[in-house]
Amino acid sequence: MTFPRDKLRRHIIRKTAEAEVAVKLDFGPRYAEPKKGLRTPLPFLNHMLEHVIWRGEFNLEVEIRMQDFHLTHVICEDIGITLGRAIKECVEQRLEDGVKGFGSAWATIDEALSQAVISFENRAYLHLHHPEVKIPEQVENTASEDLKTFFEGFVQGAACTLHLNLFKGENGHHIWEATFRAFGEALHSALQIHQWRKGMTAGVAGPIQIETGEGQ
Repeated sequence: MTFPRDKLRRHIIRKTAEAEVAVKLDFGPRYAEPKKGLRTPLPFLNHMLEHVIWRGEFNLEVEIRMQDFHLTHVICEDIGITLGRAIKECVEQRLEDGVKGFGSAWATIDEALSQAVISFENRAYLHLHHPEVKIPEQVENTASEDLKTFFEGFVQGAACTLHLNLFKGENGHHIWEATFRAFGEALHSALQIHQWRKGMTAGVAGPIQIETGEGQ
């Protein structure tokens, strides 16, 4: 059963001394122009987020305002953190409905082939594995290390485990596009509703409960 097309939406604004990021996420009817709301100063990042929308099957708007310097590292990391937080809240809100909370997917474009495996268990961990794929330092107008930083930010905001396995690829654009496609499809899988899983979390440990106090 796919994720219900209801009124579920999230609007997250994250502010620091460096940047203000606004992310709007909803699962309603598809926007007429899905990529129109992607407003970052990095065209290639916008293009990659477009693939996440296309494969994840949700509406997404992203906007960032920089305070002093347009640092690509900050742009990618802060957007990743904010998007991750929005997705995390969506997962947590739908636990009683039976949201899976975990998923995996393969994706390809031409010679490139990637896999994404994700699990929302309040454990922030990213592993990017590409033993036989040489990732170019620069793709279009964006550094590859900053694209990796986007995923590092995402796992921080989402408190999830994410493995990205890059199995094939020669063209840098294709390598990252296959990876973002797989990421979007893995999110789509993780956000599906299975009635059998009502009230269950992705892992058997269940929701984390922490009690704090001043002590004696």
